Amino acid sequence: MQMDDTIIKAKILVVDDMQINLDLMVAVFGDNPNFTVVTAQDGKTAIRKAKANYFDVILLDVMMPDMDGYEVCKVLKSNPTTKEIPVIFLTALNDTKNIQKAFRSGAVDYVSKPFSREELYERVKLHIKLKRTNEELMKARKDAVAAVEAKSIFLANMSHEIRTPLNGIIGMVDILKHTKLQDEQLEYLSIIETSGENLLTIINDILDFSKIEAGRIELEQIPMKLDQELSRVVSLLQVMAERKKLSIKFHIEENVPNFLIGDPVRLKQIIINLVNNAIKFTDKGGVSILVEKQRLVDGKAMLLFKVVDTGMGISEEGQKRLFQSFSQVDISTTRKFGGTGLGLAISKNLSIMMGGEIGVSSKEAIGSTFWFTALFDVTNHETYMKTSGHTKLSDPAVIKPFQKLNILLAEDNKINQKVALVNLNSLGYQVDVANNGKEAVEKFKQNHYDLVFMDIQMPEMDGIEATKEMREIENQQNVIKKIPIIAMTANTMEGDREKYLQVGMDDYVSKPFKQEELVAIFDKYTI
Repeated sequence: MQMDDTIIKAKILVVDDMQINLDLMVAVFGDNPNFTVVTAQDGKTAIRKAKANYFDVILLDVMMPDMDGYEVCKVLKSNPTTKEIPVIFLTALNDTKNIQKAFRSGAVDYVSKPFSREELYERVKLHIKLKRTNEELMKARKDAVAAVEAKSIFLANMSHEIRTPLNGIIGMVDILKHTKLQDEQLEYLSIIETSGENLLTIINDILDFSKIEAGRIELEQIPMKLDQELSRVVSLLQVMAERKKLSIKFHIEENVPNFLIGDPVRLKQIIINLVNNAIKFTDKGGVSILVEKQRLVDGKAMLLFKVVDTGMGISEEGQKRLFQSFSQVDISTTRKFGGTGLGLAISKNLSIMMGGEIGVSSKEAIGSTFWFTALFDVTNHETYMKTSGHTKLSDPAVIKPFQKLNILLAEDNKINQKVALVNLNSLGYQVDVANNGKEAVEKFKQNHYDLVFMDIQMPEMDGIEATKEMREIENQQNVIKKIPIIAMTANTMEGDREKYLQVGMDDYVSKPFKQEELVAIFDKYTI
């Protein structure tokens, strides 16, 4: 018998208490140089040999003294080193009850005695092939997981490295805008600010796309007020539209429920992507956001969102390339308007995650209508008010009457220190600076602070370890009202915020930040 070329150097363990049967198995497989046959005459010996050697398959008799084949199989399948070895029972007990018992004990196959040599040979080959295939699949999966993990680490590092200097740029621009400037200087400053924010948008697109690819985005389910969320979108993009002398407005049909449960951040992300594109490709007229109810069943509403523009339109050929990753209508689009080509691909994935779909209808020189659907739970005003009573970082900050607070800022980057210091000092707060986590812990021991801003990636001791030590100090001192510790970091990958909260931090401000975000933090955590 010739061995299949796809199986190389297979090793078989044959277990039987009768020597004549072992000799037969050696005769069946031993004349092929691709096979190595090892024998055992009892269950304990078989288990010991299986643990000590690598076997591709085990041929196991049922009727043996001390331990029968079923017991041996159960032990093999319960051990991590032997559980993946396929076991084929080879026995004269071929009634239904014993066959069922064999498979329940973990066997992959069952061959009755007397057997056909050819049939046994082919069954053994089949299970060896399946084992090798499973091993290759497991290795491929492990390699894929490792590649995704390596990619995530790389993106997290790149995000941090890019956001750190961006924090200096956008932060200083924000500070300069609050000083006395000539109109010409303000114009130049606005260009710098727009360029920095465009770069930040590109970074966020790349990170979002990577997180979607890795399946790491989870949608929130929180109450929201639809007209309020759309008002925020319009307010955010109003300046961009006015620069091109375009109108921008939204309209919600009367039968659309206003109080919904869903993810307001991701909903706005889709709408902002679509409206941003509409403004970009429209030179006259305007952009409208329309919302219609498709259906309302069992407290769930499927809503249709439309973004209608009076822009240049898209050819039928161009429409086919939309919603694909890294794709725009043509290469000149990238040169003229910029962007990653990821916005629509991200929007498509998010709309699918929300239980809907996305599409476009367009005519060249007339305009386009981008639409998407999304499924929401319907709630009421009372539920919404119960969950939205506190100030969120996305809301306009409420500045409280001046309070003299002592702040500890743990930050190793000198530029970021300056940005934070100028912002905090301008709000009237006394600030101590620690250049690393170890220094922050020492200052924490020696002084009283009302609030701590904690960078994460610092030398000597990072922000996570520093936070743990600060919380331990408070525990030892039986402190009841613990000092708020706010992560102030360029780390923005999925799960970062949750990780910081788990180690004892109270909140999170991502770099680059603006002064309003700091004010919102003080509004939330100080009296």
